Amino acid sequence: MNASENTAAPFVRQGRVAVITWSNPPVNGISFALRQHVSAGLDAAMADADIDAIVLTGDGRMFSGGADIREFNTPKSTAEPTTPQLIWRIEHLGKPVVAAIHGSALGGGLEVALGCHWRVALADASVALPEVKLGLLPGGGGTQRLPRLIGVEKALDWIVSGKTVKAKAALEAGVLDAVFDGDLVANAVAFAAQLDKATAPRSTGKLTVKVPDNAAELFDKARDNARKTARGMDAPLQCIACVEESTRSTLEDGLKFERARFLELVNGTQSKAIRHLFFAEREAAKPPRDAQDAELRKVQRVGVIGAGTMGGGIAMAFANAGYPVTLVEVTDANLQKGLATIRRNYEATVSKGKLDATEMQVRLDRIHGTTDMQQLADMDLVIEAAFEDLGVKHELFKQLDQITRKGAILATNTSRLDINDIAAITSRPQDVVGLHFFSPANVMKLLEIVRGAATAPDVLATVLHVAKRIGKIPAVVGVCDGFVGNRMVSPYTREAHFLLEEGALPQQVDQALERFGLAMGPLRMGDMAGLDISWAARKRLAPTRPKNIRYCHIADRLCEAGRFGQKTGEGFYRYEAGSRAPLPDPKVEEIIKACAQESGITRHAISDEEIVERTMYALVNEAARILEDGIAQRGSDIDVIYVNGYGFPAGRGGPLFYADTVGLPKVLERIREFHRTHGELWTPAPLLEKLVAEGKPISTYEVPASTA
Repeated sequence: MNASENTAAPFVRQGRVAVITWSNPPVNGISFALRQHVSAGLDAAMADADIDAIVLTGDGRMFSGGADIREFNTPKSTAEPTTPQLIWRIEHLGKPVVAAIHGSALGGGLEVALGCHWRVALADASVALPEVKLGLLPGGGGTQRLPRLIGVEKALDWIVSGKTVKAKAALEAGVLDAVFDGDLVANAVAFAAQLDKATAPRSTGKLTVKVPDNAAELFDKARDNARKTARGMDAPLQCIACVEESTRSTLEDGLKFERARFLELVNGTQSKAIRHLFFAEREAAKPPRDAQDAELRKVQRVGVIGAGTMGGGIAMAFANAGYPVTLVEVTDANLQKGLATIRRNYEATVSKGKLDATEMQVRLDRIHGTTDMQQLADMDLVIEAAFEDLGVKHELFKQLDQITRKGAILATNTSRLDINDIAAITSRPQDVVGLHFFSPANVMKLLEIVRGAATAPDVLATVLHVAKRIGKIPAVVGVCDGFVGNRMVSPYTREAHFLLEEGALPQQVDQALERFGLAMGPLRMGDMAGLDISWAARKRLAPTRPKNIRYCHIADRLCEAGRFGQKTGEGFYRYEAGSRAPLPDPKVEEIIKACAQESGITRHAISDEEIVERTMYALVNEAARILEDGIAQRGSDIDVIYVNGYGFPAGRGGPLFYADTVGLPKVLERIREFHRTHGELWTPAPLLEKLVAEGKPISTYEVPASTA
């Protein structure tokens, strides 16, 4: 009974119970067509004197994943019956309605269930109101009905966190009335059948919200926590406001309050940005055109070379997902140090209550440490996470070419070295791919999958599949220095350094960008990562740098003075022992002024607005060149990379979505101004000029098949 089929029967009769099944694959998103279908079923059931009760359930693998977000900000989202209207109608229906939940009831799906008079579920089902994760709040009465069912404190927790709750806990909380094993619909029909005509439908909306004595403190604490954990985001605060409103309003007034705030959020930039990323992440995870039908290679055993911070994190990521891992180090001392770090990381997770000790041991047992490279012979996938040196990687891949079985996938975790150069060392470049994890690899979601010139389509399809299995957000990129993310970091960091020369100080640059929404400013980030890493890259690239192009020596001078960042206690800032708090350092200001004087630059006051524009538009201009070069497949892939790997605020949707929000013509105008003022490094990307001329956005741009 697909909601898009007008010929679908409105319900199936089971005795004196009408079973309405909705269907909108793959997750039964509550679309306009689905709402029409349910409404027609209700009409038919109410008109039939032989029907005493109604069961509402979902087809396929779940009850409902919530609103069909593809219809947001379109006429279909407000076409009647709207979701709130449908829920209101169910709640006030003259015959009892039982929601039968299997799989998941999420967002609007749970809100429809809350409007039903009873709710039953399979034991393995789960419920959630996760709208906050899309920059929204429950807009179908969830913020008003849930507090009436489970209390203010628990409702606040569920709604503001967007947490998923298993059926048992939902039953204990009072959201569910019964939990079943076996045939859900049969059990739900039996449950509904015993609700005879004399049983008055229960209305959640008629329940009274029990206001706790510490309500004011509860809401204030929730707001403080939201400001810290979801910095700059509007949705958590609006969720709190709506739950608070439920404590002082009638249901009708509370629903009006909730609806007004939902519409404010759904039409706002933050939610549109997050929804852009929602779809972008799913698009980025798809194999490239030539790999879409490729047969996946078997990956059951994984080898990791290097037990340092990165290698250990990669081993944990695979062990967490159930893969047995062989972890190889050169010396036993290094191996034992790496294994000890892995254990400490797991123990820290256990101490936080996020993992139990038994599961920790299961994961540790999946990681087998060795100093014998020959133990990689039977691996299906080997990931090299050794020192970022081309000579080291050449030697390792020569060995892997000899040791590993035919058809094994050989991956390098390099962050910027040439994959083609590394692959050429082997006799099987088609099996070589880049897997650029981000540190800490067991935590960070982003995975840049670097496709070499010879990388086989089935290798790409396989590593994309594996990436999703280990919980990563993958994006396929091409070969160039720094790939996508680190290539964009270069002009971003360049402008931050230029701004220092021109008059800003490290704390002003970082604070301006952190107020913009970045998790950490570029200079603090450099100190945390280690300034010597980018210094090594600059020295490697120095012979290729044009002599007539402006170059800032500040970071080099810091490194020459042994200031490598947090690990040495001094970088762009100084750090007290045992603290990561960045402290302004007069010595840095002296270095900055000396470099400016040597370059003939007269320092002057720099505005925060210029700091944001110079750094953000440098990202946008470089991203356009990356698309021109075919290094990324889509503008949205770049947004995915920058939000998930580089701390760009999700509420701004990534640098390219942000550019479209500002207005691409305005961005190009400023880039042209910077070009006139600051020279060749600000030459506008031709693609940027082309898109502006055609009136097209950049965040949805896709590289033509001929150049991808």
